[in-house]
Amino acid sequence: MRKFPLTRMSINMLLALLAAVVLVAVNEVGYFASHTAIQSLEKAQTTRRTLERLVREMLSIESGLRGYLLTGNAQYIEPYAASAKNIEHDINRLHGLLQSSPEDSRDFTELSSQIARRISELDLSLQLRRSGNDDAWKFVVTTDVGLKHMEAIRTTAERMTQRTIQRAESSNDEITHSLMLSRIGIAAVATIGLLAFYMYLRKAEALQEADEREKEVQARERSQLEQLVRERTASLGKLATHLQQVREEERGHLARELHDELGALLTAAKLDVARLRSRVNLEQPEVSERLNHLVETLNSVIALKRRIIEDLRPSSLSNLGLTATLEILTHEFAERSKIEVDVNLESVQLSEFMQLTVYRLIQESLTNISKYANASKVLITVHDYPTHVTVQVRDNGSGFDTHMVSPTAHGLAGMHHRVEAAGGRLTVTSNPGEGTLVSATLPHSA
Repeated sequence: MRKFPLTRMSINMLLALLAAVVLVAVNEVGYFASHTAIQSLEKAQTTRRTLERLVREMLSIESGLRGYLLTGNAQYIEPYAASAKNIEHDINRLHGLLQSSPEDSRDFTELSSQIARRISELDLSLQLRRSGNDDAWKFVVTTDVGLKHMEAIRTTAERMTQRTIQRAESSNDEITHSLMLSRIGIAAVATIGLLAFYMYLRKAEALQEADEREKEVQARERSQLEQLVRERTASLGKLATHLQQVREEERGHLARELHDELGALLTAAKLDVARLRSRVNLEQPEVSERLNHLVETLNSVIALKRRIIEDLRPSSLSNLGLTATLEILTHEFAERSKIEVDVNLESVQLSEFMQLTVYRLIQESLTNISKYANASKVLITVHDYPTHVTVQVRDNGSGFDTHMVSPTAHGLAGMHHRVEAAGGRLTVTSNPGEGTLVSATLPHSA
């Protein structure tokens, strides 16, 4: 059988359940005990009041009869009759109250007999008085038999009253005991509750400390990860910048090689063609046609070489400056793509690296426009400010959602990195159907 370990939470739940059960049990026991004691107390008080009223009624009936015997006034008989009825009612009530105890039953039987004898004596005196037998009723009145009977009634009633008082005191003690039991139970439950609450507070404090430690560990790990990401990002940025520089250097080297080696070969070829033209018979149509075709081919190769060199590393950037180079670039783009290009170029003083950054930014933007924008007009602006230079390329093409750029769109990523490597900031603003704006802010020096 699988055993489950008791955790602190389960112990707390057991303590809380035990406290609730103890509290309910104590309250129930105290309630039933108090209820029984209260009933017994009410019964004892009722019995006591009934005995006291019975003795008073006996005294009242005796006083009323004596008043009638002495005065002969019939008004004294009315209290006598009323007290007789009350006595009968009280005796019946005592009979119902004193059935549960053998001692009370014996005393009740004795008291009933004594009251009956005393009432019989009083009735006899009343009958003798009414029949005019004065000697007889005076004899009865003057004897001490009635006094003995009344003393016996008082003694029995007093004994029963004392027993009733003892029962009332016992009931009071029972109530006090029940209240004390309730107090003890409530105190015990309160103690258990405080203990459970203390354990809960300790558990909560331990959980809070563990949570704080976990947060500290997570914060340290997050800080380490962020530092590692920053280091890796910086390393990748340096690597990308280095690769761009290497690529630009390779382009420059290749452009120089093409310019020097291929240029020399093409120049020699043209010189050889010029010598052949002077030495061959140009009157022959086939020869003349072949020479002209060869010259045109050489001129096309020279133009292609020049265009390739300019694409690899524009020589005009070093010779003519950024503004003239951009004018050449935009003019050739307009002729090649049949797209209207408007330029607003201010003369700027930038380092060779910054000039190349601006040139590559505009060149890549124009390449993207020719491939994807479906634009009919392009506006290029370069403005010089005291602390920075702004470059903007705006087209009226189809535009795109900047939040849905494909991860494989390395052109924009390369533009961003090139501008950021130069210490600038690049923003691309576009919406479908509203064209695209590429805007860069570059410092005067990287």
